[in-house]
Amino acid sequence: MRHRRAGFKLGRNPAHRRATLRNLVTNLIIHERITTTILRAKAARPIAEQMITLGKKDSLHARRQAAAYLQTPEATQKLFADVAPRFSERAGGYTRIIRAGWRIGDGAELAILELLGSKLKKKEKRTTRKDIKESMPEGEAPEPETEEEKEEKAEKKSKK
Repeated sequence: MRHRRAGFKLGRNPAHRRATLRNLVTNLIIHERITTTILRAKAARPIAEQMITLGKKDSLHARRQAAAYLQTPEATQKLFADVAPRFSERAGGYTRIIRAGWRIGDGAELAILELLGSKLKKKEKRTTRKDIKESMPEGEAPEPETEEEKEEKAEKKSKK
């Protein structure tokens, strides 16, 4: 029985578990949104919130504590410059967990762990020949490629 045994084991030994959580929190701060399993998201959430609380203090000691936990200097700088000031008026609850279905390979339940207020950056849609033809007026065809353009494409393909 696991009476009074708090925390998530995540199927790892303690050192591996700490490394996993450090990586998750570092990536969350850098990217502001990560996709992981439900249990990992629930385990990383309190640590991420502690890091943001450290960022709100903005003292030398807090910076050193955050830098000791986060993996990259880039994450530490972003925490103190961008993320923590965003939550300066908020008393807690800086993250959100959204269930995202099941993973194809093993059926694990996935979740999106994100900071509140993060903007979803949509990928730009690539234009295809079909889109170009549809946007052309009736009766016109797209201009054929010149010999130079064909040669440039062939050179790029041969370099790969």
